[in-house]
Amino acid sequence: MDREQQAFIFDMDGVIYDSEPIHARAKKQVLAECGISITDERLATFVGRSSKDFYGTMVQENPQCPVSWQELARRKHVLYKKMLMEDETITAIPGVRELLERIKAAGYIIGLGSSSTMEMIELVLGRFNLWDYFKAVVSGDDLPRSKPDPLIFLTVAEKLGVKPENCTVIEDAFAGVTAARAAGMHCIGYSNPNSGAQDLSGADKIVKSHDEIVV
Repeated sequence: MDREQQAFIFDMDGVIYDSEPIHARAKKQVLAECGISITDERLATFVGRSSKDFYGTMVQENPQCPVSWQELARRKHVLYKKMLMEDETITAIPGVRELLERIKAAGYIIGLGSSSTMEMIELVLGRFNLWDYFKAVVSGDDLPRSKPDPLIFLTVAEKLGVKPENCTVIEDAFAGVTAARAAGMHCIGYSNPNSGAQDLSGADKIVKSHDEIVV
């Protein structure tokens, strides 16, 4: 196949930028404002779990909390967006822009398949000025099935006009690696220490830095 008929598909959270530390900061601040404290170790046990699960548990364990779990989730979402837009210390993961440049220069096309909402995808890609690299962007939030189901990556491939077997996915999470393999795609596992304990053994290759990915 010509390289124009091949593609790389990126996950966003944990691959393009470190979302978990920002989520953790926002969660701890929102909880603190309601008189609830939580350790980093306890917070880590909720990585990948739903807002209802996390905030519902917090409200149940802290009956003095003056608001509902839904209101806690809303406040955290507002604060998270504010941090992304205004905190200049938040940057893209080192090497990701250079990797995108290498892939583009080599003649591959690039897509993005993220479980985040399209609102958050637009915010992140705009914040780091990365929109121009991606020819297809799909939010799993708009699909009936999410990772580890392969639908999101198959949808990106379809939008790119590339066969699944000619796609390489870059993922930092077990669910994403599973989805990529179920889609019949190649997969590079990016071992991000901020993404929690993720089993990336299903990937074709595991890297600890974007600089290790040779195009």
